[in-house]
Amino acid sequence: MRRRLSTKVAAGLLGGALLLTGCAGGSDGSGRTSADRAAPDRGAPAPAPDAPDARRPSGAPEAPERLSTFALDVDTASYGYARRTLAEGRLPDPADVRPEEFVNSFRPDYPRPKDNGFSVTLDGARSDAAGWSLLRVGLATRPGDGERPPAALTFVIDVSGSMGEPGRLDLVKESLGLLADRLRDDDSVALVTFSSDAEVRLPMTRVGENRGRIHDVVDGLETSSSTNVEAGVRTGYDVAVEGRRTGATNRVVLLSDALANTGDTDAEGILERIDTERRTYGITLFGVGVGSDYGDAFMERLADKGDGHTTYVATPEQARKVFVDQLPGHVELRARDAKAQVAFDEKTVEEFRLVGYENRKVADDDFRDDRVDGGEIGAGHTVTALYAVKLRPGQRGRVATATVRWLDPATRAPHERSGSVDAAAMTAPIWGDGHDSLQLTAIAAYFADRLRGGDLPGAPVLSSLAARAGAIAERARSASVRELAEAIRQADGLSGSSDPYAG
Repeated sequence: MRRRLSTKVAAGLLGGALLLTGCAGGSDGSGRTSADRAAPDRGAPAPAPDAPDARRPSGAPEAPERLSTFALDVDTASYGYARRTLAEGRLPDPADVRPEEFVNSFRPDYPRPKDNGFSVTLDGARSDAAGWSLLRVGLATRPGDGERPPAALTFVIDVSGSMGEPGRLDLVKESLGLLADRLRDDDSVALVTFSSDAEVRLPMTRVGENRGRIHDVVDGLETSSSTNVEAGVRTGYDVAVEGRRTGATNRVVLLSDALANTGDTDAEGILERIDTERRTYGITLFGVGVGSDYGDAFMERLADKGDGHTTYVATPEQARKVFVDQLPGHVELRARDAKAQVAFDEKTVEEFRLVGYENRKVADDDFRDDRVDGGEIGAGHTVTALYAVKLRPGQRGRVATATVRWLDPATRAPHERSGSVDAAAMTAPIWGDGHDSLQLTAIAAYFADRLRGGDLPGAPVLSSLAARAGAIAERARSASVRELAEAIRQADGLSGSSDPYAG
């Protein structure tokens, strides 16, 4: 069983990645401190699972008291579903808002490592709340180079009655058609559908000369009756296990509105099966959500247990982004069981607060216990964590050191890299000129926090956030940021005041 909290939500910015430079100053005056400069790669043989020192290498110092530890996450579904909900004239359920998924829907232009590990970048700025600053921790992997291993993908497709709504099964079929044309000849595909029961439409099949056959199966999909997700996932994993390929990336891709109403609707039986196959065969789960009514929390639990990711699509453009542009990055892995730990200097930091990641928390002592599950990260991915940090008056020196630990996907050997930031690099005002990248991260985090009724220090009212997002969109000529600005304006309008959560 996975040892982390079990409730979370958020969605992908599918309109395109924004590439913006960071702000604030690093210890070298460059505005950032990356792992390639700050710390060497500390690979070491994995400790024996039952060794008494498995949680901390022999001779390592005791961990600092002020730590923040979490599993890495590149999910984006919460943001995508929130955007659709707002466009339909409804505020999203606060329980479905996961700030880390809003933040990670945008991809800052962090330095990229030259190897298959991570870069670690820290920067920050002063917020509008007295004594409080924002600290950003950015992690990035090297983009793909076209040399990925073959993929063995089992698509589990919801064809229940609820999928007949426009923007559900029709969008799934269009998405799979796009993907069938983009997969390599040496990739393999299987197709399973489910409604009240599950059916294998296509066993694991090499793409090669079978693209036409794949298209025919996809084109023939039609909706049926109720939603038995449990039957679909069980059958999908049966097919994935039977057709698994050594040396390939073996993955189940679940496409559904996740509105289970038949079979095991509480997910426990499904979760156990997903966890078993992940641990035994390395088969992971990628969840793609659709529909105006969407079981976000249910889908997120499934993907979490499968060491995978979730995203949400509502338009053909978003589907193309996921299946043509993003799925290859999920197939080409850079890291398994990746975790981050941020150590705050007690002499400099009075208080800190991580924005989001509640259900990705890991016990501090488990950071170096490689039996404890982390996140799966692909080629070209970025992961961002934002902290609100209250600095002690007049203190200088180091604020925080961030360390990322991961396992090599092929050898399972552990590696670590670190970066740090000093107080001098966090004195510029967050809304000053030239800080677009950090401002965008802050806007996404503040927006999500407002939607779930939070009280993040220094948060502007929604009308101000919308204006700031709009200004960045104009400067960057970014459709993605324009969509963010529009979503914030819609939330502001739905409240009937300048701030829907004002007392």
